[in-house]
Amino acid sequence: MKIEIEVDARRRIPSHGGAPNDRPEAPVVPVGAYEPPYYAAVFTTVRTQDQSGYGETDARLEELVKDVPGYLGTDHAQTPGGLGITVSYFRDADALTEWRANAEHRAAQHRGRAQWYQSYTLHVAKVERSNGFTRAEDPQSPTAG
Repeated sequence: MKIEIEVDARRRIPSHGGAPNDRPEAPVVPVGAYEPPYYAAVFTTVRTQDQSGYGETDARLEELVKDVPGYLGTDHAQTPGGLGITVSYFRDADALTEWRANAEHRAAQHRGRAQWYQSYTLHVAKVERSNGFTRAEDPQSPTAG
């Protein structure tokens, strides 16, 4: 049995100072839980002061990765102290390998080491268990639609 899931993951992209970018099309929602196994690439960073071109490159890569068959979505968080954590999810190792080999992604990696990152780590893990929770909207809440 083959199950295909189409995902349009959205996230807030923090600027260098850690303040979220309040684009209206980027609600704060985590990537959903998927049926394991799948893979997670956990990229943690501390950025340099020179962030010229980072936002444009990040937006371009965010669009490119969506074309990788097996890409499931990305979560991102930034601490006030400047630690960035990006977790990208892929259905299988082949999808992750395809993304790693993408020419524009590789060029961005080189530029990141040369300009944008003070330090980073990458951890790749096979997800064996996954679940999630979403609070039901309270119909009596003043913010309920």
